[in-house]
Order: sequence, then structure tokens, then C-alpha cells
Amino acid sequence: MPKPEIRELRYFCAVADDLNITRAAERLGIAQPPLSRAMRQLERRLGVDLFDRSGHRLALTQAGEVLLTEAAAVLGALDSAVRRTQHAGLPNRGLVVTAKPGVATRLLLRICERFRADPNAPEVRVVVSGFGEQADMVRNGRADLAIAACVDGHDLDIELLTTEPRVAALATGHHLTKREVLSTADLLAEPAPRWSDPRVVDRDYWLGNPNRPTDGPAVRDFAQLLDVVSLGQAVALVPTSLAAVNVRPDVTYRPVLDAAPYQTLVVWEAGSRSPSITRFIQTALEEVS
Repeated sequence: MPKPEIRELRYFCAVADDLNITRAAERLGIAQPPLSRAMRQLERRLGVDLFDRSGHRLALTQAGEVLLTEAAAVLGALDSAVRRTQHAGLPNRGLVVTAKPGVATRLLLRICERFRADPNAPEVRVVVSGFGEQADMVRNGRADLAIAACVDGHDLDIELLTTEPRVAALATGHHLTKREVLSTADLLAEPAPRWSDPRVVDRDYWLGNPNRPTDGPAVRDFAQLLDVVSLGQAVALVPTSLAAVNVRPDVTYRPVLDAAPYQTLVVWEAGSRSPSITRFIQTALEEVS
């Protein structure tokens, strides 16, 4: 059976996103008839109907839903491969490293300062990224390495840099502040903040207990998290280093003895043989040792 072409997959994703041939054709910069023919040809190649054309509005069939998920992954991997290849071919190319704002960025800057002390080290460019973006930036080629936490590393290589306990952040005056030490069971009845677009691994980690409901407000960063805590809208688990640099009269911190520790990781593309990446990882381990 002939395999679909990359062009057909891009066309399909555009139509599947818009569910309107005319709008998809405009977005792709082609005429509507060739796009319609391309979708029919793709269906013939695969031997299944991808679109339900029986109603007033175009809809995806079950097979179309599957192809949309798989095609997005294929196109994303291809785009990442192109970016990494182009980056590798740049003359005097350096390293792009990323971390989220705060403790991770400060650690990254210390590592970079040590790395740059070697006169033979390549140039390093630091990119500050948002919560949860670090691993994906490595996956899609926008960064060579990242300082991150709680990473699903099935397709990445990972080295543990540091671990530290986590504490509960509570509104000052919250009834749990009367206790000096807490457990994750003590937090089960407390609303937990919801990170924007969380993965399962992230959600379970930040809850501290998978049985804890996520009925608190949505947050995008640690600053917003501490604000909702101070208002009594949520109780959060945070690393001790974050608590140390965020001393506030309206937030009180208490140890949570059975909470999984906060891990700081350096992550990079799985199987990379780059000497520069290897040197940077060695430098990172030396900095935290």
C-alpha cells in the first residue's frame, strides 16, 4: 500500500483543524479543488474514510481522529529533526540551554559561568522558558539542554543534579499552620492549584497524593501560585529553595515529611554524541557536587 506523503499529512492536519476545506485552503495558500482531491487521494491510499461528509459540517471519523494524533506527532518530529540538523550545520555553533524563571535559572547561570571559564568551551545562549516547556524545547530542537523538574523522559536522556525536600505553602492563619510538621494525608481535603495544561506525571507530583482533588484555581507560574495560596484559595507543595527566596507575611511554610522530594534535572536529546553537550553536563555535575 502506498504510504502517505508528508505534504498530504500537512494538508490533512490543516483540514482537520479547521473542518472547513475553504478556510484550510486559504491557510495553506492553495486552491480548494486540489485540496479536496488531495484528501480523497489520502483516503484511497489508506483505504478508510477520514471525514464524515454526511452532515452540514465536515467532521472527523474515528480513523480521522487517530490520523490527526499520529500525523501531528510525525510532523512535529520531522520539524524538530530539521531544526536540529540546521542547528548542527551552523558554523561555530554554540549551545542553547533553557530553564524556567527562579531557582532553576539561577542554577543554570552558575553552571554557564563555570562552563564559560573554559576558553575552549563553545558559546552558550540561555533562554528563559515557561513552566513545563523545558523538555519539549529539547524535543523539538529549540534547546540543546534544559534544567527541569518532573520530566517524562521516555525519549530524553536525564541526569539528576539535586534533590531537596518540599514544604506546604499555606495562607498565614490557615488551621494547618498550627502544626509544625505535616503529611500528604493532611492535605487531602485542601484545594490544590491546577497547573495550566498539566501532564499526568506533573499533576500527580504536584498534588503529593493522587487521591487529592484538583479543585483549586488554575495557575501559570510560581508567583501566581503563591498569590492564590495567600488568598486561602489553595495549599501548594513547593521546594524548600523556592520557600527560602519567597518569604512573605501572608504565606507560611510547613515541612511535609512524606512528600516526594523536588528534583532538579538536566535533560538533553536521547543518544546525543555531542562533545559540547557532554562537557556541559560534566560542568553541571561539578557545580552541584
